Amino acid sequence: MSRIGRKPIEVPAGVTVNVDSNNLVTVKGPKGTLSESIRPEVTVNINGATVEITRVNDSRQARAFHGLSRTLVANMVDGVTKGFEKTLEMNGTGYRATLDGKTLVLSLGFSHPVRVEPYEGNSFEVAERRVVIKGPNKQKVGDQAANIRKLRPPEPYLGKGIKYSDEVIRRKAGKAGKK
Repeated sequence: MSRIGRKPIEVPAGVTVNVDSNNLVTVKGPKGTLSESIRPEVTVNINGATVEITRVNDSRQARAFHGLSRTLVANMVDGVTKGFEKTLEMNGTGYRATLDGKTLVLSLGFSHPVRVEPYEGNSFEVAERRVVIKGPNKQKVGDQAANIRKLRPPEPYLGKGIKYSDEVIRRKAGKAGKK
C-alpha cells in the first residue's frame, strides 16, 4: 500500500468534510470552501475527526491515485485552516510592485505597467520588492506565482528578474575581456 495514502487525515475543529455519491469531496473551513473530484479508483471514508482514503482494488491505476488523492484532500484541509502562500522577490533597477485595489501592478522595465488580477480566493501583499500571494487553494497559489514569475524570469548573468524567495539563481560569468 501507499505509505502516504495509508496515513489518516486529521480534521481540526471548525472544519467539515463532506463526500457525495460522485466522489466529490467538499471541505469547509474558516478560510473558505474547496471542492475536488476524487477518482473512482479510491474511496473517501469519514470517521469522526479523521478522513481515510482507501483503494477499491490493487490495480496499477488505483495504487497510483491512492497517495495523490490523500494529498489532495490533506491540502484542502490545510488550505481552509492555515492557507498557503508563495513569496516572490524582484531584482532589477526600477522593478516595483504596487497594489491598485486588489490588482497587482508591476513595473518590470516594459513600456507599460503589467496588471495582474488575483485568481478567485487569492490575495496579494506587497512590501518593497516582495510580493506575497496567499490563498486557500495550493494549486491556484502556485499557478499564480508561476505566471507572475514567467513575466520576467531571473537571468543568470545579472540576476535580474522575478524569483521565488527560496530559489537560488546560479550566476554565470560574463564575457571574458581581451587580454
